Parts: sequence; C-alpha cells; structure tokens
Amino acid sequence: MSKYAAFNNETALDYVKSLGLFFSENAELTCYEFGDGNLNLVFRVADTNNNSVILKQALPYARCVGESWPLTLDRARIEAHVLQRHGNVCPAHTAKVLHHDSNKAATILEDLGAMAILRAELIAGRTFENLGRDVAQYLATTGFYHSDFYLSPQEKKSQIHNFTNPELCAITEELFFDDPYRECERNDYPAELTEQVNQLRQNTTLLCIVARLKAKFFSSPQTLLHGDVHTGSIFVSDGNTKLIDPEFGFFGPIGFDLGSFIGNLLLNYCAQNGRIKEIPKRRDVHSYLLNTISVCLQQFEQQWHALAQQHTRDLALQAPGYLDLFLQEVLQDAMGYCGTELIRRTIGLAHVADIAEIEDDAQRLVAQKQALQLGEQLLLNAKACRSIDDFYQLIISFVH
Repeated sequence: MSKYAAFNNETALDYVKSLGLFFSENAELTCYEFGDGNLNLVFRVADTNNNSVILKQALPYARCVGESWPLTLDRARIEAHVLQRHGNVCPAHTAKVLHHDSNKAATILEDLGAMAILRAELIAGRTFENLGRDVAQYLATTGFYHSDFYLSPQEKKSQIHNFTNPELCAITEELFFDDPYRECERNDYPAELTEQVNQLRQNTTLLCIVARLKAKFFSSPQTLLHGDVHTGSIFVSDGNTKLIDPEFGFFGPIGFDLGSFIGNLLLNYCAQNGRIKEIPKRRDVHSYLLNTISVCLQQFEQQWHALAQQHTRDLALQAPGYLDLFLQEVLQDAMGYCGTELIRRTIGLAHVADIAEIEDDAQRLVAQKQALQLGEQLLLNAKACRSIDDFYQLIISFVH
C-alpha cells in the first residue's frame, strides 16, 4: 500500500504522469493548484494541446479550520463512488470519474473548465434556461434508481453500508440542525441580527420542526444523496449542467438535496436586492430564479412519477395513490430542509458569497434579514403545503 502524502504541484504532476492514462508519453505537462474549497486540494494537469484533467485529493482535516478539525480520508472513496453510481444513471449531469486511488485519497475527473461555477454566474446576474430542468432530472433520476422503488431490499441495505459516511454527516447535522439554534463559537452573524436570531431560538414550534428534520436525516435512508447540492457544486453552460463534489454523499431523505438546491437559489434571490441596482434587471433575475424553482419542482415530480410508473419493482409501493402521498412528503421535507439551508447560511459557519460579499453593509443586512425570515417561514409552513403550487405561493408570499 502506497503511503498517503498531500500533493503539491510537482508531486501531483508526477502522479498523473506515472499513471500513463491521459496524455502521450512525451507530452509536456503543466500542473497548478486552483481549488478554494474547505476540505480538499484540487489541481489541473494539462498538456500543450489543451488536453487536461482534474486531480482532487482529500486532506485529513478541514482546510477552513485547520488540523484541529480532523476528517476521514475515506470521504474520497465515497465521493468517487457516488459520482460513478450517479453517472451510471444520469451521465449527462454528473461529472465523470476517470480514475480513483483510495490509498492516496485521490480522484481524477474530467475537466469541466469550459463550463462555469453556478454561484459566480448567478451572483453576476447571468441566467441559464435549462438549470431547473437539468437539476430536477439529476435529482429525480439518481434518487429513484437508488430508492426502494427500484433497488431490492438486499442491494439497498448493502449500498447503505458502503456509503455510511458518519464524519461528514456529523458536519451536516451540526451545521444545519444544531449550531444556528444555540450559542456556538462557529456561528457568525452581525450584532444587528441578534434580536431576530434570539426570537428564532425561542420559537419552540420551529425547534420541534428542526428536530423532526434532523431525526429524518438521521434515520431515513431513502436514497443515495449527493449531500451537498449548493450552487458552488454545480457547473453550468448554456447547454448543460453538471454536479460535482458529492463527498457528503450517503443514504438519506430524498428531500434534502432538493431543498438545499432551492435554498441556494433563494439566497441568491435575497442577495440580488443588494447587488443589482437597475430595477428592471433585478426584476428579471428575480423572475428567473422563481421560475427556475417552479420548473425544478414540477420536473422533479413529473420525472419521478414517470420513472415510478415504468420501473417500480416493489409490489406494495405500486399501490394506487401511494406515489402521490410519497412525493407530497418528499416536497414537504424539501421545503423544510430549504429553510434550514437559508438559516444556517445566514448565521452559521459557512456563508455564501452571494450575500457575504455584498459591499454595502446596510444592503447586506437587509439580505440577511430576508433570508432568515424566509427560512423561518418555510420551516413553519412546509407541512401545511399539499401541492407544488402551495409551495410556490408560500415562497412568493415572503420574497415580494
């Protein structure tokens, strides 16, 4: 077994070259690190003909904190295998794994450099017509084919074991469901939000709802999740959408990924009030974001319906009316998890650049207050919603 050691530009290049898989033997290669994530090293290795690959290596600690926050290297295996399994059923919207080395916690991926990270594009007010449809297809397809509707009980239980991811799940459990609702040194928010935060923490109804969502996250292995669907984990172009970085992947509640994605679109919605000065342009971007949410919800439901009607293997789950009840609960969960995403990104450890990098202090505070209020209302009202139109109207009522 080769010993783990963190790569640098030189050793990363040597490693890729030693594999002999991606470039000609005499190719002149360059390598540089460019990742800015919290947990990993990321390098681009390229030749003079613009052929390139991405090398990603897990670090044994969280970069954003340091060696005082150790992490398992096994997350690199989980990430690679999630991408492979998701890619098997939804190749159009999943980053392709070219090679994986568990000993070095390293994965080589296709280079998506011709595409752009969605977060930066949304911050700039750029729009992508197929975004909602593409993400819905990814979530519905990967969700269905790893659920009880399709997998045999034996295979699903085996896969749950393979994708047990306790350390990274613990990060989610603390950042989503614990830290924002208590005094915690990891929390980070301006003093002007203190009164609003205290009211949220004293709302026992809301705390019970968060507890229910956390309990479901603990104990509902419904499908193989990506586990971290935010706009920094999505590459976009005018013609396609691809998801990357599922190192938080595990078997969990179907609504979690869907809610996380919608929550990130709503964070950008709140941010644009402090970013786009021209009212017509801001209105257009707001309309785009809301329409993308609507399309995503509708397409997710429609595609899951179509897959279930054609490919459900379990006889009991084919009972008339069950699928509609199941999807209604998934969407209720999604709105709840969306609320926790809005709250934790506003007052917890990991903020989003959409809001955090608004230059005007007053405008940034307005966006933070709106995100916090919207998250609270989604949590409080999600269970009362019975249809996609109900969810959409709930969102509309608190963003206008």
